[in-house]
Amino acid sequence: MEAEKRSTEQRNPRTYHFDQVSTLEMVQLMNSEDKKVAEVVKNNLVHIAKLIDEIYNLMKKGGRLIYIGAGTSGRLGILDASEIPPTFGVENNLIQGIIAGGSTALQNAVENAEDDKTQAIQDLKEVNLNENDFLIGIASSGTTPYVFEALRYAKSKGINTGSITCTENNMISQVAKFPIELITGPEVITGSTRLKAGTAQKLVLNMISTCIMTKMGKVYSNYMVDLKITNKKLYQRATNMLMDILEISQPEAQDLLQQANENVKAAIVMKLVGVSYTESVELINKNNGKIREVVEIDG
Repeated sequence: MEAEKRSTEQRNPRTYHFDQVSTLEMVQLMNSEDKKVAEVVKNNLVHIAKLIDEIYNLMKKGGRLIYIGAGTSGRLGILDASEIPPTFGVENNLIQGIIAGGSTALQNAVENAEDDKTQAIQDLKEVNLNENDFLIGIASSGTTPYVFEALRYAKSKGINTGSITCTENNMISQVAKFPIELITGPEVITGSTRLKAGTAQKLVLNMISTCIMTKMGKVYSNYMVDLKITNKKLYQRATNMLMDILEISQPEAQDLLQQANENVKAAIVMKLVGVSYTESVELINKNNGKIREVVEIDG
């Protein structure tokens, strides 16, 4: 698809005079355009849910989720992946992000990186991509050579693939097994896909990682019960969780948290099932980390 034909590269008729209006009118125009993004995502919920289920089925077998992209798309993938370990208490490599140009590209543009097909394959080999993994290519244009080649390579190895793009019937969607096309249309500033396209991609990435982690037992009710307590704020969050879930006082919650070695899940099971820390951990592991099954069956 030629650049001038991509919807993400077309001029937005509603913002022709963007550089001539007041600051208030600028932000009003941007807000008006942004409102359309949620509806675009809504139109893809069935496809997003299917993608999530496919990834979850592989992760249950020990697989990983790997995002790959260039520029803004690559940065969004790395951002999502990097926030998962502290939020849900999983190992750092369970969800990974790869960006064209490597770590340098996180803060600086790397010349021709998005066109380097050979490097795409090399980057996947470096993370030992295998048939248990799920690879998602992120590219607003749907034409980024680096991402296309990564998906093509994965497909040739029998590895499951998905994509998040923002144009219709693009080449990346065609090579991905589970494509998601978020048609966000022309940007406020022509071609600046860090705007609506980037917002749409971020919303979908939020859904993918959050729903997978929830299905893996990292969430109880709507609490992130597998968080790693690494600072005072997170300690207080863990304490508040126990107070709310168990309906106990702050001193009781802090005492319980100490007995549970700062393991929120274990603390909940200890209190609701009436077992020791060691027994609670055994029950949690036996139920694949899903404490609802523990407290509803044994509580």
